[in-house]
Amino acid sequence: MAKEVKFARPKKPTTDVSPGADTWVNTREAKPDKPTEPMKRLTIDIPSSLHTRVKAGCAMRGVKMADVLRVYLENEFPDEAVKS
Repeated sequence: MAKEVKFARPKKPTTDVSPGADTWVNTREAKPDKPTEPMKRLTIDIPSSLHTRVKAGCAMRGVKMADVLRVYLENEFPDEAVKS
């Protein structure tokens, strides 16, 4: 005699995925500040305590670390061709 095993059907999630998530995915490429030239990645080593301060400060301001650092680097190293 064969043993019969029954499995319960998986329940559907009680909450749907936020429609905002789909909107974000579909529109994230259409940012007004989209770079006009190719981007290059920069990797630097900084002390953990400095990283923590920068990350916390950016989080409190609601900005991305990369955006803050780009602005700082642009101010520190302006494009000389633009100054002329």
